[in-house]
This record gives sequence, C-alpha cells and structure tokens, in this order.
Amino acid sequence: MKTKFTFLFFFLTFVGLQAQEKTKATYVGKIGSVVHVPSIASQNNLQPARVKEAVMQDGRASKNLIVPGKDSQTEDDYFVRNPNALEQKIDGKAPTLVFDAAASSSQPTDPSIGVGPNHAVVVFNTGFRIFDKSGNPLTGQLSPNPTIFPNGGCCDLTISYDNAADRFVMSFLGNGAQIAVSDGPDPLNDGWYVYTIPQINDYQKLSVWSDGYYMTDNTGSTNKIYAMERDKMLTGDPSAQIIGFPLPGIVTSGFYSPQALNVTNDNLPATGSLPIVYLQDDAWTGVSQDHVKLWTVDVDWATPGNSTISAPIELITTPFISVFDGGSFSNLAQPGGGADIDALQATVMNQAQFRKYSGHNSGVFNFVVDTDASNGELAGVRWFEIRQPADGQPWSIYQEGTYTSPNGKHAWHASMMMDVQGNIGMGYTAMAGPTTANPTNFRVSSYYTGRFANDPLNTMTVAEELIAAGNQNIPGLRYGDYSKIDLDPSNDKSFWFINEYMNSGRKDVVGVFQIAPNFNNDVGVVSIDSPVTGTLSNAETVTVTIFNYGQNSASNFPVTFQVDGGAVITETFTGTIPSATTAQYTFTATANLNNVGQTYSIFSETNLVGDEDTGNDGTTETVTFLEPNDIGVTAITAPNSGTNLSAAESIVVTITNFGGEPQSNFDVSYDLEGTVVTEVVSGPLAANSSTTYTFTQTGDFSAFGNYDLTAYTSLPNDSDTSNDSTSKVVTNQNCQPVGDCSLGDGLRLVQLTDINNPSECEGYADFTDQVAVLEPGTTYDLTLTTEYGDQHVRVWVDFNDDFLFTNDEIVVADYVIAPGQGGGSYTETTDFVVPADATLGQHLMRVKTNWNAAVPDDACEETTYGETEDYTAQIGVLTAGENNLDESEFTVLSLGNNIFDVNLNTTTFSEDLILTVYNTLGQRLLFRKIENSGDGYHYKLDMGYVSTGVYLIRLGNKTTGKIKRIIVE
Repeated sequence: MKTKFTFLFFFLTFVGLQAQEKTKATYVGKIGSVVHVPSIASQNNLQPARVKEAVMQDGRASKNLIVPGKDSQTEDDYFVRNPNALEQKIDGKAPTLVFDAAASSSQPTDPSIGVGPNHAVVVFNTGFRIFDKSGNPLTGQLSPNPTIFPNGGCCDLTISYDNAADRFVMSFLGNGAQIAVSDGPDPLNDGWYVYTIPQINDYQKLSVWSDGYYMTDNTGSTNKIYAMERDKMLTGDPSAQIIGFPLPGIVTSGFYSPQALNVTNDNLPATGSLPIVYLQDDAWTGVSQDHVKLWTVDVDWATPGNSTISAPIELITTPFISVFDGGSFSNLAQPGGGADIDALQATVMNQAQFRKYSGHNSGVFNFVVDTDASNGELAGVRWFEIRQPADGQPWSIYQEGTYTSPNGKHAWHASMMMDVQGNIGMGYTAMAGPTTANPTNFRVSSYYTGRFANDPLNTMTVAEELIAAGNQNIPGLRYGDYSKIDLDPSNDKSFWFINEYMNSGRKDVVGVFQIAPNFNNDVGVVSIDSPVTGTLSNAETVTVTIFNYGQNSASNFPVTFQVDGGAVITETFTGTIPSATTAQYTFTATANLNNVGQTYSIFSETNLVGDEDTGNDGTTETVTFLEPNDIGVTAITAPNSGTNLSAAESIVVTITNFGGEPQSNFDVSYDLEGTVVTEVVSGPLAANSSTTYTFTQTGDFSAFGNYDLTAYTSLPNDSDTSNDSTSKVVTNQNCQPVGDCSLGDGLRLVQLTDINNPSECEGYADFTDQVAVLEPGTTYDLTLTTEYGDQHVRVWVDFNDDFLFTNDEIVVADYVIAPGQGGGSYTETTDFVVPADATLGQHLMRVKTNWNAAVPDDACEETTYGETEDYTAQIGVLTAGENNLDESEFTVLSLGNNIFDVNLNTTTFSEDLILTVYNTLGQRLLFRKIENSGDGYHYKLDMGYVSTGVYLIRLGNKTTGKIKRIIVE
C-alpha cells in the first residue's frame, strides 16, 4: 500500500506532465437533421410512455476484458480501513420532498432528472414526465416519440438543464442519438429544436460546456466523443456542426463509459479545455496501476479540422477494486433471495460535474468499488474531487474517498454534485450486504450523504439519510443503469436526486435534500474525541468536536458533558466557529473513569440560546477501562482451503490487543496437526488495536485432505485466556478426477476397476468429452460394474453451471454395489432420474465412489479407496437450426505461460455466447460475452495471474454450452 507521500509525489509528477501532444479531430460534419417540435401543451393526442416489462438489450450488459487474478490487492479498501473520525458523524436533514416520479417495468429504468427555475423534468428508459417544483405532475408519463422526438427511437433518455442558456437538453437513443433543446425555460409551453446525430451507438451521456454540448459513446469505433455546436443548436440553426474525437490511450473492460464534465451552474468556464475522465483498473489488460485518465478537448468551430484532444494524463489513485464476480453483471445478492443485480462496475456514474469557485475550479465524479479484497463482495462508492487553479490549467486529485453504507450494506449507483458553498451532496442506492443484521429490512432503497466544504478531506461527514425505502427485491439482474442528481437553480443549494427502487413495482423516486445550513443559529456536538477505550484514570480529559450547522457564526455558548447520567458539567465555548465548520473544545473539568473493566457512557451537548434545531445538539460515546494485559489471535487469514496447496504455505494471523496497554515481544504460536511453531512478535501492538502477523515458518499442506490449524498467543499475566486462540480447518481439495478408466457401453456411465490395483487408475482423467444425452423428467438405468464389492456411488449433475455440486443436484444418492462382498465381478443397475424441471443444456456430471464407506457430501473431498470421474450431461436435444452447439468443436489449447486459446468453430450458430471461468471451489473468475467472428468464437484467455490448479471453462448460453477443464501450472 502506497503512503500518502507517494500519492503526493505522483500527483506532482503527473501535473508536471500535462503539456502533451494532441490528436486532431477524426470526424467533422454537420448535425444530421433538425426539426422544430411545437410545445407539448399545444399538442393533441399525446402518446403514453411504453412501460411494459422488457429487458433492455443495450451495450451496458456486454463485454468485460478482465484478466483473472491480475489485481493483486489483498487488503480491503484503504479508506474503509482508515476512516476519519468524522466519517458520517454530522446529522443529515430529512428530505424536504419525496415523491414517486415514474413507474415502469423496463429492466432497467435509467432514471434522470433536470431541474429548472420552475419545473423538474424526469426521464426514464422509455418515457418522460414534467413536474412543478412542489412535485405535482403537470403531465402524465409520455412517450418521447413522437411527442418530442418525431424520428422514432427506443430508449436511454437523459436530461440536463443548461443553466447559462435557461434551456432543457434531452437526449434519446434511436437512429443514432437525438438531442432536443427547448426553445425556452418552460418544458411544457415552449417548443423543442430536435437534432439527429446518426454516429452515436449506445449509452450516450450528454454534458454542457461553454463552447458546446458534448456526448460520449459506448463504441469500439474510432470516434468516442462528439462536440456539438451549442450556440447554433440553441437557435435551431441547421448548420450546427459536429466534431468527433478518439480517446487516445483509453483502456476499458469492454464497456466505454467516460464522462465529459458538465457545468453545474450558469458560471461557464473559458472556451476549450473540456475535461473527460475515466477509471483505469489494474485488473484490466494494459493497466499496470489503478488510476484515472483525463483528456481535454479544444474545439475550433471556425476551422473544425484544427480541433484537438490531448493525450491522457494519469491521475494515480489510492488502489481500488472495481471488478465484481469476474466481470459478471449479475453480482450483488439481494436480501432474502431473488436475482443478483448489477453493481454497474467499470462505469463513471452519471454525471461528472464541473463548478467554478474563487481561486479554483472543481470536478466531482464517482464509480463503484468492491471494498472487500477477499472472495466476498461489499460495494462502496469511490468518489473524487479534482481541482485546477484556473480555467485551462492542469488538473490534480484534491481529495478522494470510499463511502460505505452503515450496518454492512452495499452502497453503489451514486450521483454527486457541489452546491454554491462547495458542499457535496451524493445520492446513492443501498441494500443489505453479507453481514447486515435483519437483511430483509433493507431492500434496494434510495439514500443520500454528503460533506461540507470545510470538512476533513476524503470524508463524507454527513450521516446516511433515507430518501425512500424499497419494499421488494428488483426482478431480474438489470438495475440502474444510472441515477442523476441536479441542483435547484433557484437557490443553488437544494439537491434533487432520482433513483430506481421497488415500491410495489419498479418506480423512480425523487428526493430533495440540502447540505447547506437551513437555520441562522444552530450548533451541536458531533463527536466525543477523548477519552477513548483503553487504560483510563480518575482524571480523564474530555475533548469534543462541535459543528456549526447554522448560517451565522457562533461563539460564547455553553457546552456540557455528563458521565452515566450523573452531574452535568457546563463550560463556555469562547471561540468563534464560522458557518458549516467544526472546532474542538477541551473541558477544564475532567472525568472519573477509574474502575477497571467498567464501560462508561459519556453524553455531551451544546446549549446555544436561540438554537433553531435542538435535535442535533448532542451525542453519546461509550468507553471502557480495559484490563491492561489481554491479547489473542482473532483470525487465521491464510492459508485457505483450495486446490494444489503446497508444502510451504504461509500462515498469516490477525492478533488483537483487547487490553489497555501496548504489548511488545510476546509469543504467538500455531499448531498444525500436533506440530507447534512458536515465534516472537516484536510489536509494539497498541491498545485496542489489531495487527497482521506472518509466521516465518511455513506449513506443509501438500497432501490432499483436511488439516486442523490453531493459532494462539501466550502473554504472561493475560487477564482473559478465553480469547487467546482461534482454529480453522484447511482442506487441500482435489476436485479433479483421479481415475483413468473406460466409460463402458451405452448408458454405462461408470466402469469401476479393482481398488486393490490403484496404479491402473493413477493420474488425472478428464471424461468431459463423453456425453450422455438425457431428457428432463425421464428415468434411466445406470449400469455400474466393479471388481470388488461394497462400493458406494453418488452422482451429481451441475444444473446451474456454477461448478459446485450441491445436495439439491444429486441424481443418485449413496447407492451400494454388492454390499458386504469382497473380490469378484459385480454389475448392478439403479435408477438415474433427471428432474422434470432440469435446466436444458450441457452440464458437468460428477460420479464419485468410495469403498466400505458412504460417499461424502463434499464432491471435492478425496476418498481413501475410490475415484472421481467427470462426464458431460446434455439435458434435452436441440434440433438443427435451434442454436445447437452439439456438433461444434470446442477446444482449449495451451499457448504456454498459462495463456490459453479458446475456440469454438461453428458457422451455424451466431448469437453471442458467455465465457465463464471457475475455480474448483465454484468461485467465478471471469464472465465475458463473446461475439461470433464469422467462423466461430475465439478468445485468448490469460490465466497467468491465478494460482496453480484446476479450472473449468464453459462457453454457451442458458440452453446449450460446452465445458472444458484446464490446469494452470
């Protein structure tokens, strides 16, 4: 993990490199067409929006160029591990207005909002609606075509308000992109100039800049961003020009979602130097270090061919993980079951915003990250403020942070903006995560947080505030694809946020909230900074942080504290706290916290005369006088169960100091199957803290099987030995067939050989080329032959293709051949039942045997006298022309250096297929949509960053597919 000094070094370095070569425009032309559409109020027979349920087949759910294992980050997100003391400490205000703005069954609904002086225009995937500023609807849910867009189209509406021009700007995908610019500030009673730009492909995101409207495009073609001549478009001039640019040096996971900064208010910057930002993850091919790329565009409308885009600068970020579930768009588990939904990874969220302040310009944007570096997932929002000293000057990262939702909830799908004072408001989605208490109480819901301009950097200080709680799970995996926050131009302080949730059906909900002060006089204690849990005394200093919520400065007001509801200590804060600013105060009086083992409750508050909101005056903190000496091992973080564990596995533990005194030079030990290793931790380990320790002596886990591993501390005079140790079972699994035996004839799926001659079945065997064609709801005779009695057999079929064999996938339970018999040839049959609701397609089938003992539930567990064989079961037979892959050759060839050439040659099958890669623990490492290149499907699979072992590859869709096994060495 790089230190902050390293970050600063990189910031200064890259700021100094911003004078770079430029690339000229790669497309120059005119807007495709323009038409003036009369006002909505003047139209008759307005068409309602299409809201029927449909999964949007757009480019958002497409490619992911993830290299499995390439992101080597092993620690959880830095900002989550190192939160500021004021993180989420300042009370937020309840939204002043909440209303459901749209109802649609589109998957997803793609909500966006634009707020003008008197109206709020809401758009969703297939419609729009206009409201007044009190949330009253002025129209129904209207179809965008032909109401505003007469040339047809499908979806992906966006809306912005161009403050400097007092115009609404709406975009619509269809026949390229269409842009509608209102000819006045009233979206209901004014008309619209509608322009067509046929070059746009998908996921168009429009931004307002001083010299143009800019639109990014999800496309693999050369032109990825377009500048449109704003001045002429505002007047309906058909000669408005369009200029296209590439994004040199961009690396993506296959989905292009850069954002051009959008001017938040009416204070436009100088023309030129439009910034475009995009994340770059070191899990992607061609990226060696996590960073943000930033380009600047300079247009020349007089001589368009002279327009340029800069080479990108790299703003090095704190490391992040932006990949979920191998790149799959189905990744966040909803509470209580239901479909996993999209975390919207690899996407700069709508919109990136720009604003001018005295002495600097700011840009803010965000994207989702996985804050859990282990195999689990916990979504958080990585957000940024970048700054430049003045128009056209170099940009650098001013602050960045990772926001996580309380109670272990996922947080993602955010949109953020800055108000007139420099406060940040951020709306987002949250729902229950893996550790959330009472998870079904937290369905997909809309929330907001924020920070005040003078708060500690990298910190969202405003506590999570609910906008609207969802009451159902989202049906289907598509969610989002974007939300939108906007700022009321009437006061430049009120944020309007629209988001998707379930409220007895898919709805888009609007919440209006404010970070800036509402009252003139309003102060409160937001945190108790000391004392803290540890070794305490009878004269503890009490220090608190006070926040001025009011618009007026505050001084000479009472501040109090009391312990366990006892006597109230009152003193006077004599300093001055400006509006929206914090200050610390240390009491002259001390607190008596002198009983070892006791937990104390300290309450502190302000008592400002004339305080207009007393609900945020005080806060409570609990502190404990810890026993001085108390440490223990609280976790064994390595090794973990897996395949191909070695004879020299590092043993890594977490040691926690539960006591009140720092500890140094203490013993820590591990016991591996009776072998004890003891080493000395030099420390010091601070009171009430934890550290990670890696033993110098490694452990031997090379043989297949289970290992009992215990780790513990041995501290003289430890006050509580019950928390000294922890244990785990580490399994070296062999999920690879260990037999080398023939299949037999017909449906004779298992040919068991003499268990007393194991050499006949040594080595790894892969029978997945042996295919049994089976029909749902049919019972077959499974013929079993063995050279020795008392053989137990169990059979699984992996119907859901996650390469885990679970109890609900057992098709033959523990069947025994020749029970109690010895040597001899035995052949028996048993029923093999294919469930009537079995998923059609090709699945892995596992047959596992054991002698004189039941086959274990764990299909990966090694059996002493037995073998494991894998076959392919084709459930259902697809006829020719029915997207049948049965006759297509599927090969996975090693090219060396753990690079594999994946090929499925076919000229009759044309639809996109999904390539998935799993390890033998069932963890998905890669999810990648593959297009037919004309002669079949081809992909170079880089497995050079994963651990050695066995991996399983499937290429197919829901109804058919091919499976192969590879070994990474």
